[in-house]
Amino acid sequence: MQRRRFGQAAMALASMAAAPRLLAAEDPATGFPDRPIRLMIPFEPGGGTDIVGRAIAQKTAEALEHPIVVENRSGANGTIGAAAVARAAPDGYNWCMFTASHSVNVTLQGKKQSYDLLRDFDPLIQLAVQPYILVVRPGLPVHTVGELIAMAKAKPDALTFGSSGVGGLLHLSAELLSAMAGIKMIHVPYKGGAQAMMDVMAGNVDMMFTSLNQSKSYIASGQLRLLAVTSPARSPALPNTPSLDEAGVRGYEVQSWYGFAVPAGTPAPIVAKANHVVNRVLELPDIQRSMAADGSTPVGGTPAAFGRFLSNEVVKWRDLIDKVGIPVG
Repeated sequence: MQRRRFGQAAMALASMAAAPRLLAAEDPATGFPDRPIRLMIPFEPGGGTDIVGRAIAQKTAEALEHPIVVENRSGANGTIGAAAVARAAPDGYNWCMFTASHSVNVTLQGKKQSYDLLRDFDPLIQLAVQPYILVVRPGLPVHTVGELIAMAKAKPDALTFGSSGVGGLLHLSAELLSAMAGIKMIHVPYKGGAQAMMDVMAGNVDMMFTSLNQSKSYIASGQLRLLAVTSPARSPALPNTPSLDEAGVRGYEVQSWYGFAVPAGTPAPIVAKANHVVNRVLELPDIQRSMAADGSTPVGGTPAAFGRFLSNEVVKWRDLIDKVGIPVG
């Protein structure tokens, strides 16, 4: 059922390609858009998701020659705003911005969610990926991932890692490292990533996964020691820092990501047109420069590709959450 839903747009596009003489009057994308599009960003204004979403929305609106009105509706880790779009008309005028948190929420929130991420939305486009980084307190006598793993194996449950809360991506990034490296560490959850980072710098917690933007000034000042990035390969923003995969944890990958989706049943020609325009926006030099500045990499591609990515992310985090035994809703 999920694969059929994600494949709808791709199959419809293939049919269009086979019939290039389709009458304009029969094409739902003709004249689209003719009124403002609503983009739901289901997080608070001013955060990283909001900044990326608004920048892309502005350039997309210019390309479409119609406004894109951004609405912020935060709460429940992004699910309140997403639920509102799931109930909206599938006419192409209701977009939602999704992040990696939404693929984790599928398992963690379970039946508490009023929508099904893979059933109630059609993917529009994946916008970007952004790796996390692994940092340790300066006094910890390790300078490589290999040394960290060796210490953890020599002293099970001696090392501690901080996070922004149980079930968040910073928590799951460390649990994935533990599972793949065969080590045991103690989780110390906080009410936010900034609080966790303060305690790592103070020497109260040994390590954590975090974002480059949040920590780069502390790394530069020597208050944190950078060991690795979580992308499959080195990040262009950190060319001298190995990935965890390169450092010996083969196959390790965690990346924050952004994407647009629309209510299920949105006409495929409209999805195709919107996808085409946003792909062009992601190629703009100023968009690429702004993303590179915070370590993000534009992705783009087809709706079907984003659909496959979403499905894989849901399965990946569901398997880890089940393995670790994190309580779910």
